Amino acid sequence: MQVDPRGQRFAAAVTSVMLIAVLVTGSWLLLAAQAVVFALATFLGLRYAPYGLVYRVLIRPRLSPPGELEDAAPPRFAQGVGLGFALVGMVGYALGVPWLGIGATACALGAAFLNAVFGFCLGCEMYPLIRRITTKIRNREVPA
Repeated sequence: MQVDPRGQRFAAAVTSVMLIAVLVTGSWLLLAAQAVVFALATFLGLRYAPYGLVYRVLIRPRLSPPGELEDAAPPRFAQGVGLGFALVGMVGYALGVPWLGIGATACALGAAFLNAVFGFCLGCEMYPLIRRITTKIRNREVPA
């Protein structure tokens, strides 16, 4: 599946706003809502991610066609990384360990901000490296 990279940047911008709100309020419930968004994109695909739906229905029809499309696998992986940080942050906030909640949320915010402002998807850049490493590990011959 191919996706419009502008939609990914839109989703990253909305995610950034959500994560800033989490840092300002310290609300694990807001972070839980963002975790649900990450989970939907990760497990069901970007097509079913709420921010992607908003982009596809309300914004993309008003834009010219994208100059290029990109493979959906790297951004989907990036959503999974975001989910991991959101879950760690939720645990921190919920258990009264604010430094853990703040740290994990700030990491997710940093990655989302890079994508929203500069079009640099950190998780997307990690994806081929991790694939290469796991492929080498899988194909490695084990001595008898």
